[in-house]
Amino acid sequence: MKIFLLGLMGTGKTYWTKRLSKKLKVGGYDLDQMIEAHEEKTISEMFAEEGEDHFRKTESKILRWFGEKKSFVLSTGGGTPCFNDNMDWMNKQGITIWIDEPVDVLVQRLLPEKTHRPLIASLSDKELSRFLENKLAERRSFYNRAKGHLQGSDISEEGFIQILRIYA
Repeated sequence: MKIFLLGLMGTGKTYWTKRLSKKLKVGGYDLDQMIEAHEEKTISEMFAEEGEDHFRKTESKILRWFGEKKSFVLSTGGGTPCFNDNMDWMNKQGITIWIDEPVDVLVQRLLPEKTHRPLIASLSDKELSRFLENKLAERRSFYNRAKGHLQGSDISEEGFIQILRIYA
């Protein structure tokens, strides 16, 4: 079973990757961490030194390594589904699940983490909310193509299991 978790930053993709991989007894991976390990630099450094285009090509290359694996849960970057036909590829490979938390919930989660997230580090609280709303508007058409969609109280172990039962 190949499971791809997607959504905006702060939705809990990494958290749910750990929980689901443990429950399902499969490997759990974070795409952004794998990119950083491969490139031996942070994503912020990649953007600054080589630009977004280089990052997105590397992201797609590493994502496609998962075509060789049989079972896993993968936390994708928030923008991963939006580039290089990644969403179509993930849908062909396995089960895509959009974790969709309201922007106000994301703001509360991300405020204490701002210094660790370069994309939002310099934003005020109000700017953070606007930034997330804009990102969601940009990405919604890609996220909407996910096989599963969990919102609010449906974002639970049982919610994931229900989706997996449908598509497994």
